[in-house]
Amino acid sequence: MSLDELRTLIGSWRGEPPIDGLLLSVVDRVTAPTPLLTGPVVALVAQGAKCAVLGDRTYEYGAGQYLAVSVDLPVTGNFTRASPAEPFLGVGLELSPAAIADLLLETESGDRRGVTHPGITVSHAPAELLDAFVRLLRLLDRPDDVPVLAPMIKREILWRLVTGPQGAMVRQIGLADSSLTHVGRAIRWIREHHTETLRIERLAELARMSPTSFHRHFRTVTAMTPVQYQKRIRLHEARLLLVDRTHDVATVGYLVGYESTSQFSREYRRQFGVPPGRDAERLRGATA
Repeated sequence: MSLDELRTLIGSWRGEPPIDGLLLSVVDRVTAPTPLLTGPVVALVAQGAKCAVLGDRTYEYGAGQYLAVSVDLPVTGNFTRASPAEPFLGVGLELSPAAIADLLLETESGDRRGVTHPGITVSHAPAELLDAFVRLLRLLDRPDDVPVLAPMIKREILWRLVTGPQGAMVRQIGLADSSLTHVGRAIRWIREHHTETLRIERLAELARMSPTSFHRHFRTVTAMTPVQYQKRIRLHEARLLLVDRTHDVATVGYLVGYESTSQFSREYRRQFGVPPGRDAERLRGATA
């Protein structure tokens, strides 16, 4: 019954949800794989299905399942089951490390050792988690209740995640000394300095690990090497710049860290399937 009501609540809402961190998805067609950057989030499917690819790992999830992401990751995602008659319906909630840390301070829940987990997981949603999301979405039609009740229900959702099948990974988001948090520092550095030369020793120092240990933990979380991760970030940033009509292809490649225009074009085509110039024309046409 919770899943049925969740579908109704998602499908009937229009506009931006008035609850911080709440995300709603209604998609009426199957889509092509699209690269995107995602941060810590839980995404629950009420109807339809979706696929996410991270490095060499593929995650497929449908109605009654949720995907949890623990760090900033460049993924390729698409809706695999959606139609005008039965659109994809999903609800998501951004995961705040501070909120998870606050919750953990008040509990003795679970193993807090520094075991590294993949940055994305998929699980079946227990009834308690579905019920909490339903009660959160009911508040959309009760705006006066949102300031008081939404924080309480969001905290309950975090609790259901922390004590659920992927609790070990979710707990690491809020632990200051977890291996995930250490790898996360290196990930943030790469995102903020993606145009700079990558030095593994520097990243390992940020993560408080040896270079060998850092490589192993980084690949466990992201399903790619630091160099591959940097390349994905550079190409994603390049795509954003290409939508803006300010720069030509060569300049965009230089701005995101490439010294060779041919290398930039080659890697861009490998990632997105088309050369940067042609992709820019298509993207600009779509946003015109």
